[in-house]
Amino acid sequence: MIQLSNVRKEFGRRVAVNDLSLAVPSGEIFGLLGHNGAGKSTAIGMMLGQVWPTAGAVRVCGHDVTRHRARALQKVGAIFESPAFYDYLSGWRNLEILSTYTAPTSPQRIREVLDWVGLSQREHSPVRTYSHGMRARLALAQALLPHPELLILDEPGEGLDPEGIHEIRQTVLRLHRELGLTILLSSHLLSEVEQLCTRIAVLHNGRRVFQGRLEETRRRNHWVRLQVSDFAAAVRVLENAGSISNHREGERIALCPGVETDEVVRRLVAADIAVFEIAREADSLESFYLSLMSDYRGEKGAASEPEA
Repeated sequence: MIQLSNVRKEFGRRVAVNDLSLAVPSGEIFGLLGHNGAGKSTAIGMMLGQVWPTAGAVRVCGHDVTRHRARALQKVGAIFESPAFYDYLSGWRNLEILSTYTAPTSPQRIREVLDWVGLSQREHSPVRTYSHGMRARLALAQALLPHPELLILDEPGEGLDPEGIHEIRQTVLRLHRELGLTILLSSHLLSEVEQLCTRIAVLHNGRRVFQGRLEETRRRNHWVRLQVSDFAAAVRVLENAGSISNHREGERIALCPGVETDEVVRRLVAADIAVFEIAREADSLESFYLSLMSDYRGEKGAASEPEA
């Protein structure tokens, strides 16, 4: 549904996206992750034809966005950056007006999308009376108006309370399950990405540093929490023995392949370093993401191999 090939975007002297290749298969909920300034919003802007690439190709729904933007986005709905509404008008009237920017929309379709997002009881209330969660659902309703096959959501849960985040999550899952939509989701909420997505890509300083299925992130986790009497000395002992490949935060070590925690304890005790606690990190997207960012903090810049 989305194919970015060696895309680069420069804003003056600043490179926001650098040699980015990305593939979003049909029928997936695909997560796009990265720190602030990693290039996520720029990449999404290029997918939507709002930002022009300096180099490379961007294809959406089989069409080149820079050459055939209308065709590429005909079946695309999106929430991008901060959706704006006319606060003094009702939710219904907002959808009527906003739909005219692309194509006329029937009252039946407006009613249908309002039902989908759970606003059917408040559609005639002024938007200024809406909670933040209701505004998020109205933005989602707007994205659903064109009968999309692809839904692009940029931080849909931003600023929501736990109840609002839960409602958006359940709505996204239902749209995917019942309408078969392909969904690209950009979010800082790693726990939400973990519950929603089947595949992810991680950006760092404009480059892709990982792309794969969510279960791959669990298989790659080798981080161990270690509390000892002298962490710096423990790191030196373990590095000299070839037992660890990395360390961070003064209490975490990354084990080399084939190394188990019992070996770490034996080496440290033999070096007269007291071990108070040692435990493998839970296999979570958060631990994978943090370890990946730690690996690339030195600006290695290497991207993972493209998927077959």
